[in-house]
Amino acid sequence: MNERPARLILRIIAFIATVTFAFPAKAQGLNLIRDAETEHALRVYSTPIFQAAGISPQSVSIFIVNDKTLNAFVTSGNRMFINTGLLIKAKTPSEVIGVIAHETGHLAGGHVAFRGENVDKALVTTFASYLLGVGAALATGKGEAAGVIIGAGQSLALRNFLSYTRQQESAADQAAVKYLRATEQSAKGLRDFMGVLRGQEVLLSQNQDPYLRSHPLSQQRYNFLDNEVLKSPYSDKTDSPEIIQLHKRIVAKLVGFLDSSAKVLRKYPPEDMSQEGRYARAISYYRSTDIDNALRELDSLLADYPNDPYFLELKGQILFEFARGKEAAPYLQKAVELAPDAAPIKTLYVRVLVEENSPEKDTIALEHIQTILAQEPNNPGVWRQAAIIYGRRGDKGMTTLALAEAAYGRGKYAEAVIQSGRARELLPKGSPAWLRASDLNSAADRKEKKRKNK
Repeated sequence: MNERPARLILRIIAFIATVTFAFPAKAQGLNLIRDAETEHALRVYSTPIFQAAGISPQSVSIFIVNDKTLNAFVTSGNRMFINTGLLIKAKTPSEVIGVIAHETGHLAGGHVAFRGENVDKALVTTFASYLLGVGAALATGKGEAAGVIIGAGQSLALRNFLSYTRQQESAADQAAVKYLRATEQSAKGLRDFMGVLRGQEVLLSQNQDPYLRSHPLSQQRYNFLDNEVLKSPYSDKTDSPEIIQLHKRIVAKLVGFLDSSAKVLRKYPPEDMSQEGRYARAISYYRSTDIDNALRELDSLLADYPNDPYFLELKGQILFEFARGKEAAPYLQKAVELAPDAAPIKTLYVRVLVEENSPEKDTIALEHIQTILAQEPNNPGVWRQAAIIYGRRGDKGMTTLALAEAAYGRGKYAEAVIQSGRARELLPKGSPAWLRASDLNSAADRKEKKRKNK
């Protein structure tokens, strides 16, 4: 056995040992994940609802929580959190859309689950692991491939985040119905979801999904939604075939990444040649380091859908993680061209370019880094890639500034103070970079002093 396979096996064992703690029976913190395709689906679902509520879609941050239970909630700062369990267990897209409409009612009504400083403290150091990165770490141990699995603190129990009154729940239901009518969608999905929760009311609280514990359900609420289904002119309107397929894909993707290979093959057996069946198996084989079968399933999909950015992204990820970075680059380049606003895809492409270690590729990578940071200015992983490029160029000032930004994004304020101070000494005084280092130094210093005083 040569050195690389040996390292792979050791890394897989080490990572699996840590992953078991990422799926606790009772979530003690937030384990957030990033995935371009799932984020896109949630934007497709939510944008019309936000617009109907008079909320700018761009003002709402949507987070995916890696938790198998049924739950969704909103917090201050227009943050919406949706569990993978809700996405996987929802029978139809309209159930997810109905829950989003209800949670939007909480946002519009100011029923934030907890406020200001508490949520900021919980999330300020949170940068999500990329879903592909979870598979990458399982496959190769490259936990830094696209992020790091983190939590928002063991003391933060999800059921303590939320405290809605029955009056707030009723108001959110009424708002949801209004938004669904405004977007000409049926309330059946929301009613059916509430019906699932009704079936849990007889269970002990520890066996109930968090959504039921935090969103008090009553017969009146269910009757209200049932009556809306009877009255609404859109009750017979079903999800479009495109939305249904989108939902099937994200379910397959999440199952492929988050469930065991045995479960994946039971749900999507080899004879299932649907788009979602092949997708789930490709991901599951990849996670199991069965690269030949993973690429076989994926190549079959790409033969049918050559311009699908998410299939291209997955192939690029697989090739990159198994030391075939030069082969990966064209797939990721095409994926970025097809989905230019998908920061997770662009982030992976940057990693591949930086790995090639050439001035030409570094220049391209830096251009993409700048567009990513325009969307996500506190993305620490991307700042680290920038630091690598500036380091190669011998630009000590910008290297140090990038490291300071990365530290700040991770909530390492003391380190950010030190690095930004060094950057100020190295950068031309009065330059935009020097001014940014000065601002960052002050901001990090305030944060660190505040942390120490608590």
